[in-house]
Amino acid sequence: MSLVLFTVVTRKGQITVPAEIRRALNINVGDKIALSIREGHDGEAILRPAPSVAEATYGVANGHGGKPAGLDAMRDQFEKGLAEDAAQGLALPDRNQ
Repeated sequence: MSLVLFTVVTRKGQITVPAEIRRALNINVGDKIALSIREGHDGEAILRPAPSVAEATYGVANGHGGKPAGLDAMRDQFEKGLAEDAAQGLALPDRNQ
């Protein structure tokens, strides 16, 4: 059986997440939460802890062999991407089209 608890919306549109739900979801003071509406389920919303930016992006910039890339490697990759973007922007358009 699912747990149903009630709360009130303030004039500013704020709600208090009941303690039982905060404990169940391991939500602590200062944590960010994500609210979303379930498509096709009118009147239902999902509340879940939102991962921090550090957690969400951990491991995105990998080096070779799955090891995290060093700052120098990341800077080199960034600069290479900028140079490629700049070169594409400098290319003259084909006027015969």
